[in-house]
Amino acid sequence: MRLLALSVLFCLVAAPALAQSSADGAEQAGATAPAPAGGQAVVDMDTVVVSGSQPGPGLWKVSKGEHVLWVMGTLSPLPRKMTWLSSETEAILAQAQEVVRPPGVSFDADIGIVRGAFLIPSLLKARKNPDGATLKDVLPADLYARWSVLKARYLGHDAGVEKWRPMFAARELYEAALKKSGLSESGVVGPVVDKAVKRHGIRTASPTVKFKVEQPKATIKEFQRTSLDDLECFRATLERIENDLPLMVERANAWSVGDVEGLRALPYENQQTACIAAFSSAEFARKRGLDDLPAKVRSQWMSAAETALENNPVSFATLPIAELLKPDGYLGQLQAKGYLVEAP
Repeated sequence: MRLLALSVLFCLVAAPALAQSSADGAEQAGATAPAPAGGQAVVDMDTVVVSGSQPGPGLWKVSKGEHVLWVMGTLSPLPRKMTWLSSETEAILAQAQEVVRPPGVSFDADIGIVRGAFLIPSLLKARKNPDGATLKDVLPADLYARWSVLKARYLGHDAGVEKWRPMFAARELYEAALKKSGLSESGVVGPVVDKAVKRHGIRTASPTVKFKVEQPKATIKEFQRTSLDDLECFRATLERIENDLPLMVERANAWSVGDVEGLRALPYENQQTACIAAFSSAEFARKRGLDDLPAKVRSQWMSAAETALENNPVSFATLPIAELLKPDGYLGQLQAKGYLVEAP
């Protein structure tokens, strides 16, 4: 069922992943953060994505008494050819007792490899419009005209995508636009954290909302018949490609060189909210308790973070940096509960 989770819930997995660091020296009980190494000179942020070795942003510090949770703000997309100078994070991970993973969603289905292989054709069919409809059939004329212009620019003459549901077609277009702009959604923080966890034997907490899929084949067939109100997701994705692509480059550059104030100043548009709503509002999702996923995911992470702070002198976590910059985001909620939160 992992393929279904990825294809249907890309907006959920990407946000928590839902989709990275170095900072000024900081002291805390049990861990000392070293000063970052210098990165390469930054190129013109208005037109070009930075490359080479870059420090990334500093770490947020959440403390309760002598216990500290260091939080890395990740960003997606990032420059495809960038190397992250991760010395500060690696030093803290070497002293951490626990790593709190990013919040997420997982589906559990009791299927073997052979059965899973037989389900793949059905999974691929599930991303297509019901009854053989094309994008031209289901989209308003003005929206289809905008799609056609962007498709020609980033996807070329791909006829197959014309049969996909708007949500999935928009996602394909978005990924192609990122690639052409020198950006990538492949994270640079996750691999560093994974290596440190394995090297030092660090305990991990995975705040994941889990859903049991009892009848995978029947579930896929039901989704194939389900109509999604995903025009707003499609429109929001097109608007982000049309208007936000230059700002994505600026955000990526700001993250790369550790310019947190620059990130604060840049408006952050995200089509994921509309795409999550398109899926979670469908009857298919409501029947399975998927209608309030953002709140459930947030609750899982908050519980894991508080437990880590309670039990460990030093813990480490990652969250999307957009959440860290929100006054009412994850860290804002911890601060409201009495934890001391210090920005880099």
